[in-house]
Amino acid sequence: MTTVLLVLHLFVTLALIGVVLIQRSEGGGLGIGSSQGMGSFMGGRGTANLLTRSTAILAAVFMALALVLALLNRGSGVRGSIFDNAPLPGPSLPVAPAPVSPGSLPAVPTN
Repeated sequence: MTTVLLVLHLFVTLALIGVVLIQRSEGGGLGIGSSQGMGSFMGGRGTANLLTRSTAILAAVFMALALVLALLNRGSGVRGSIFDNAPLPGPSLPVAPAPVSPGSLPAVPTN
């Protein structure tokens, strides 16, 4: 279930990015350089309304999917650091302490 919602969330994200990039910065119609003559698909205001509404709808779907995914996965997270679960770098053998000879110890000054 989570995988399906994640893939849907990815598609909605890509569509939202595309719709936002198509818009002109001043809020006018298609920003890809389409002619605004009589034979165009929609007028300038109609295109702006279409893109504005589709942006709002896609943003609402994006937020709803984000909330649903957060609620579905709220208890499955691992607490703590990622270093707590890191594997050790290989087999390590216990190291025996080196034998201490009396001549190798530093002299302790006495007062």
